[in-house]
Formats: sequence, structure tokens, C-alpha cells
Amino acid sequence: MHKSLLSASLFALALAAPIAHAHEAGDILIRAGAITVNPKADSSSVKVDQGPLKGADLGGKATMDSDTQLGLNFAYMLDSHWGIELLAATPFQHDVKIKNTALAPANGKLGSLKHLPPTLSVVYYPLDAKSAFQPYVGAGINYTWIFDEDLSSGAKSNGFSNFKAKNSWGMAFQVGADYMITDNILLNAQVRYIDIDTQATVENNAVAAGTRAKVNVDVDPLIYMVGLGYKF
Repeated sequence: MHKSLLSASLFALALAAPIAHAHEAGDILIRAGAITVNPKADSSSVKVDQGPLKGADLGGKATMDSDTQLGLNFAYMLDSHWGIELLAATPFQHDVKIKNTALAPANGKLGSLKHLPPTLSVVYYPLDAKSAFQPYVGAGINYTWIFDEDLSSGAKSNGFSNFKAKNSWGMAFQVGADYMITDNILLNAQVRYIDIDTQATVENNAVAAGTRAKVNVDVDPLIYMVGLGYKF
């Protein structure tokens, strides 16, 4: 008898417990977590575009390393399936290396740069709004702002100066998923591909006065983020 009453009570509590509903029109989601930018850098060879050696192909290629920062997402739901999302983050910093060319610094490290990759996307959630698990896909536009280009001490001692890299516009694509722990708190994981193309230039008067070299870099990173979110 007591077991029957206990089972009935637990069943009633389960029915009365709130269901973690997913996203609905007008919801605002804020997500925060660790975000890693992993460049899949593919560059042209290093070429001289200014000075007495103009037009010379010096060969080699440029590479960039990965970095992890604090990632932020802000999303607004247009209805239970469609939303608009903005990706932001604290500034990423990457080491830039040049290798397999006579112009490369002794240890290959040319310097470092920082960037911010704000990305605006439209996202689509295919599942029913009552599902606690909400996978999604998205596509949008990215603007990568590159700043604080800084030469390494080795590059400076080898005569390098005036290191610059151009900002970039490109398409962005993502897949991700939210899991609603409660009506307001969620877990999130996402993977993005962003089309980032930049042109880096650097001067070296030790080679010949007025010499400037350039390299075109398809950064095209994969971006990974995991974190927590809150729905208002």
C-alpha cells in the first residue's frame, strides 16, 4: 500500500515538474564559453611587390597558430525555428611564421597579430519547440578586424619593419546544439567555418633599400565553442 502511494506520488510530481521548453518567438539567448580559432592557413608564396627586386618570387609560405579566448553569442528568436545570432569574443592573438624562404627570420617567427571576428548569422532550429535538445545550422557574414601587428625581436634584428595585415569580409557557416537544462539555462556546443582572407606585407631594407614583401593568406579557420547560456 505504502509502495503504491509512493509510486503514485512520484508519478504526480513528475507530471507536475516544469518541462524545459526550447526557444520561442521573442526569446533572447546569451551564451558564453571557451572558443578556439584553429587557422587552416594556406598562403601564396612570398613575393616582392615594392623596391628594386619588385616581382621577385621568394617562395615559402606563411602559417598561423591557434588561440583560445572567451566567446560570446547573442541570439534573438524570430519564431520557434528561426533566429538571428551575433558572435563576439575577446581578441584572439596568433603567431605568424614564414618558412622555406630566404627572407624568413632565423626562427621562422615573423611576429604576431590580434583580431576580432564579429559574425552575424541566421540560424535554423529544425526540431519541435518542446524538445529540450535543439540542434541548429546557420549561415552569415563575418568581418575580421586585424590589429596590433607586432614583429618578433628576431625579425626586427634581421631588418624587418612595418608589418601590416588587411581586414577581411567573408561568409560564415555553423552547426551547433543547445540542450535546455531548465527553462532558462542551457548547454551549448558549436563548430563554425569562416572564410577569412588577408594580405600581409612587411618591409626589409637589409635585403635592398625600399624592399617590401607580401603574402596572401587564406586563414579559413575552424572555430570551436562550448559553454553555458541563459534564455530571457
